[in-house]
Amino acid sequence: MDLENAPMQIDALGDCGRRLGHAVERLLAAPDKRTFAERAGEYLVAQGFTGVAVQWRTRESDSGPEPGAAQAAAAPMPDDRIGRLAARIEVASGTRAIDVVVDGDEPLRPRLEEHCRFLAPLASSTFEKVRLTESERLQSALFAIADMASSDMELNAMLRALHGIVGRFMYAENFYIALYDEATDALRFIYLVDTADPVVRDANEFIPMSVMDRGLTWYLIRDRKPLRGTLQDIRKQVSGPTRDIGMDCHDWLGVPVVVGERVRGVLVVQSYVERPRYTLADQALLGYVGSHILNAVDRKLAQEEMERRVVERTQALTLEIQERQRSVRIQETLFRIAELSHTATNLDEFYAAIHGIVGELLDARNFYIAVLSEDDGALRFPYFVDQAGANETDRPLGNGLSEHVLRSGRAWLIDRGDAATMAELESLVARGELAPLGPEPEAWLGVPLMLGERALGLLAVQSYTPGVGYTERDRELLTFISYQIANGLERQRAAAALKDAYNDLEKRVAERTVELSQQIRVREQVEQRLQHEVLHDPLTGLPNRACLRRRLVHALRLRDADPEFRFAVLFIDLDRFKVINDSVGHLIGDALLKEVAQRFSRCVRKDRDMVARLGGDEFAIVMEFEDADDPLRLAQRIIDSLKEPVRVQGKELFTGASVGVALSCHRYKEAEDLLRDADIAMYRAKSGGRHRFELFDEDLHAQALSLLEVEGDLRRGLNRGEFVPYFQPIVRLSDGGTVGYEALMRWNHPLRGVLAPAAFLHVAEASGTMETLDWQLFERVLATIPRLLDPGQYINLNFSPRHFRSPDLDRRFLELLARRGIAPGQVRIEVTEGVLLENPEQIGHVFKRLLAGGVLIALDDFGTGYSSLSYLHRFDLHTVKIDRSFVHDLDSGEESASAAVVKAILALSRARHLEVVAEGIETEPQRRALLALGCGLGQGYLFARPASAEALVSAREQANAPPSSRVCNA
Repeated sequence: MDLENAPMQIDALGDCGRRLGHAVERLLAAPDKRTFAERAGEYLVAQGFTGVAVQWRTRESDSGPEPGAAQAAAAPMPDDRIGRLAARIEVASGTRAIDVVVDGDEPLRPRLEEHCRFLAPLASSTFEKVRLTESERLQSALFAIADMASSDMELNAMLRALHGIVGRFMYAENFYIALYDEATDALRFIYLVDTADPVVRDANEFIPMSVMDRGLTWYLIRDRKPLRGTLQDIRKQVSGPTRDIGMDCHDWLGVPVVVGERVRGVLVVQSYVERPRYTLADQALLGYVGSHILNAVDRKLAQEEMERRVVERTQALTLEIQERQRSVRIQETLFRIAELSHTATNLDEFYAAIHGIVGELLDARNFYIAVLSEDDGALRFPYFVDQAGANETDRPLGNGLSEHVLRSGRAWLIDRGDAATMAELESLVARGELAPLGPEPEAWLGVPLMLGERALGLLAVQSYTPGVGYTERDRELLTFISYQIANGLERQRAAAALKDAYNDLEKRVAERTVELSQQIRVREQVEQRLQHEVLHDPLTGLPNRACLRRRLVHALRLRDADPEFRFAVLFIDLDRFKVINDSVGHLIGDALLKEVAQRFSRCVRKDRDMVARLGGDEFAIVMEFEDADDPLRLAQRIIDSLKEPVRVQGKELFTGASVGVALSCHRYKEAEDLLRDADIAMYRAKSGGRHRFELFDEDLHAQALSLLEVEGDLRRGLNRGEFVPYFQPIVRLSDGGTVGYEALMRWNHPLRGVLAPAAFLHVAEASGTMETLDWQLFERVLATIPRLLDPGQYINLNFSPRHFRSPDLDRRFLELLARRGIAPGQVRIEVTEGVLLENPEQIGHVFKRLLAGGVLIALDDFGTGYSSLSYLHRFDLHTVKIDRSFVHDLDSGEESASAAVVKAILALSRARHLEVVAEGIETEPQRRALLALGCGLGQGYLFARPASAEALVSAREQANAPPSSRVCNA
């Protein structure tokens, strides 16, 4: 039927057409498949058919009625019917249909099929409308989930909204979300709504999986597949016996959310009442929506964690600002007191001004200043303010609170609300050392006015009001400013004495002269301090590079004036300092540098040698000497000074020093030349094993020149394509069969022959050409794959840390494979643990994208880094290569420490489903030992040395040739 022209055709039929048109309109207006089925049945009944039954069906599975579809209405059947006829209304290109059954025999079939053909386009239209509506609802729900994840909605509110979204698609009155933490093997029920089960889960509590053992949620995590049905049905779906946790339910549906190879969590809905059971469509929908829900939860949790850290950091910064403001106030107070000591015209004015300043910092309504008499036998009270109107007169020294502070020479805080303070006070009174005078205050704080080691007197504040007291910060503050007050008091007393003694102009001129002299001295001291700061390192207090250069220039002048004058430069670099700094933080690293600076300073002569810090963890020493062995002995003392651990904030830190020594000679004209050669010697010491020193000599000078020559040759060789790949087979240890190769770089030098990487890699790294060399080598390796590899074999390529600093490394490498037509499964990437230390988060993303592209990752030299085990959990690795240092000791025939390490690596790798390759196998006992430990793959000189692709292909062709055609070499 032409649906577009149906109204015109129907109008032409009159009343019959209008009834038919009404039926078509009702069918097209059906809101869902169930209603359409019912109305289709009604239409057939209206056309005179009896015993009508209508049912949606999916032909893809032929497994019965489509989930969620409805059975149509049926007309009453007459008692004398002879048989039943069946037909189909075709829907959705033959993949779906509506079964129709009516009363009747074969003569009725043509008429029934004609009406089915009439209903077919109407059914297709309804099915497409329902499908689009459901898709729109699902798309709308996913948009809502994404919007909530990026909104400022609180987590609990978002979870309730997510619950509502799930409820739109299925019965979800009882619903929970649980996150799984693989590291701790625990579940966190972040959301749980249950109308029948009284169990309560703390949303922040991690429940060990052992507590949930054999429960349905436990099986969702362990079996990694959905579960649906009654508890009896689910017991048949899981991999073992079940344990009932919680209340029995009518129907249960749970899906795990799997990301990559990891289960991130589960979503569960259940019903305690009789209702239609959850269907496969519900299961698929919950699994699809569940991944989006967990993504939204992860983003919200990450957002809340970030907000929490921001709040903590804001609070810390606020406290820091308050502390800085307090420091500024204290500094201003000190300046005011210092200024006051010069501007006050007499002591009474000075005392009153001090009272005002102290009152700005703390409660000083009751305040007094007491000073010792000139013979230290009496206590005078030149300034006394008390709310109660009391006054204190001068008295001989006794056992009062003021005298106790003067005798002890330290501040004392008394608070009647503090039990410890009162116990101390009562003990002093009981021993007769203290006899308080006057009314007893609620709180009292006295601070001695110290000038050097001598107490001039004290100032005190006290409170008679309950609840008004003083704190330790008040005590520290008052103690801090008391030194400035003491100085000011002393200046005032001195000024008063001078004023009393000299009343004429001559004395005033002398006084002014003294003041000018003091100012000149202060200015000179300031200039000296500024000069010191310019020439010294602010962290360690050692001379800096500028100061060291001055000393070297001076030493070169002395040598030019006196050929017998000899000196040396020692260049020192700390070993492992970057690792320490990155591990424990810069504050502890700075404390380490301070301690190292002190140890180095104790190794030299203060009058003839200079220790300087050049920056970072680099130091230098300039020393004068007579004996040529003196610089070497000093270098050894420097190294020995770091044998003992450095203790910083409860941590024991171990470091060492690599020292380069350069002796002065006529060749040196500039200070920079000496530093350069000492630096070269230091790098020689570091490359020779660290914790040692190296003397710069003519050989090192020649090597430095040779280094420049090698760098030039290297760049020319790169342009000429002289760098070629060599391949070392990776074999099965059981039969020696080759499973793959490791590609190694060789330099086909036109004069020096084939060079191993040790001869040029360090130069390539230093000159910045390493990456270009690697990519050129990758191109050549990929070009050899078609003729080198047999089916199932692969080639390992070594990637340095520098490659992973590029965030698009994976894209570039996969494009290279595609351009060369190489399957990703034929190539694997080898990295060392040093790669994983630089930027773990970025490298993890690169690994995931490479694995998604089909390229596997191997971890080389495993077991020699600082945190090897963590990498097996954190990164998506396929292969672990055991370092040759562990393989070397396996041929002793005894249970060595290396055997235990290899055994542990193999056990851990099996648990993580990792492939293991042993490196550096050179003897048959090593091979047998590895086989006994369970290692199946290896490489080393026992099987083959690295060779060119041409040599390997030729050897393979020779081995596969018939015996009569092989070349026999005598």
